[in-house]
Amino acid sequence: MKRHYLSLLNELIELFPCVAILGVRQCGKTTLLKMLPDTWTIFDLETNSDFQLISNDPDLFLRLNAEFTAIDECQMMPYLFPALRAAIDSDREKTGRYIITGSSSPELLKNISESLAGRVAIIELAPFSLTEACEYSQSDFFKMILSGEKPKAFHDQLKPKVDISKIHEYWLRGGYPEPWIKNNPRFFKLWMQNYIKTYLDRDILKLFPGLNSGKYRMFIQMLSNLSGTIINYSTVARSLGVSQPTTRDYFQIAHGTFLWRSIPAYEKNAVKRIVKHPRGYLRDTGLLHFMLHQYTLNELLVHPSMGGSWEALVIENIIRGFNALGAQFDYYYYRTSAGAEIDLILEGEFGLLPIEIKYGQTVNSKELRGIKDFIRERDCPYGIVIHNDKKVTMIDEKLIGIPFAAI
Repeated sequence: MKRHYLSLLNELIELFPCVAILGVRQCGKTTLLKMLPDTWTIFDLETNSDFQLISNDPDLFLRLNAEFTAIDECQMMPYLFPALRAAIDSDREKTGRYIITGSSSPELLKNISESLAGRVAIIELAPFSLTEACEYSQSDFFKMILSGEKPKAFHDQLKPKVDISKIHEYWLRGGYPEPWIKNNPRFFKLWMQNYIKTYLDRDILKLFPGLNSGKYRMFIQMLSNLSGTIINYSTVARSLGVSQPTTRDYFQIAHGTFLWRSIPAYEKNAVKRIVKHPRGYLRDTGLLHFMLHQYTLNELLVHPSMGGSWEALVIENIIRGFNALGAQFDYYYYRTSAGAEIDLILEGEFGLLPIEIKYGQTVNSKELRGIKDFIRERDCPYGIVIHNDKKVTMIDEKLIGIPFAAI
């Protein structure tokens, strides 16, 4: 199944000596490497033979493998990065020499930024987006935003391409490639169970040997109930029986290992009192539903977490879509002390873009007062409401209604 990120990877190989592919475990990093031409050789640091081969003398290894070399799971060998910098600097102008991948390590970005700054491009890979899971090409939605299209263009050109039943299947199961491809309910449960166990018992304990594993295990279980909510660190700390700084560390680990996404509050140019606590989501809805024991669509649709789960699904697909194009942007959420809220705010070269997310097919105009005020107060070019309608609609001249099936 072709990934939307493949075009970006091929582009960056032509521009940089090294490309880093980062993402949560089992999201498809190794599979993406296998889509490279046969001229590339892949080494996996989770196999003893490849680990020994490289660890004996990283500098010599990189001299002998000076181009078309991909090293998988590089977080296993932190001392590889200085050697990689030296190898790149020996022929700085040559591009497309190395690809590295890594997962489950907040220290990975630190190592890359300290050792390979200016020498590496980074791709943040994620599990399947909706269109990837359905084997469709990427929606024009993302390129239209990046190119500065006017609201009328979305109305005229953007069409839904995914069936509503397929959307709900993807929402329930999430985007991890292996369970999606196997399409077996029993396999899904066993895979998720082992995935969480591997994450806790192997990855986290190996990367953070001083961590209180019992408390962190409790924290991971709490995340399923915290997903989609505004996070108050002191409340979580009291529930866990740990200090507030420790709780912040836990959230940083979960975010840095690509399991959780922390979304900061939008505080710029505030004209009203706003909530400043971050909001967060488990990044994959299949994992969320497994942890909440929601195995059928009917169970999901009546669960109190349904709204937050739907928002997480849409937000992740939007972020993944822009990441697959290599776009530079920041993301936030917005909530005033009076309760006005916007689920997602994007800021990039395209300007400031507020996005409201609704599950229903029709949206009450009263529910859109917050985003309309935000657009007016900050003179945004336009805003977007993501819903489950059958077609793109112009809610007003600066607000577009776009079905999730169209992105």
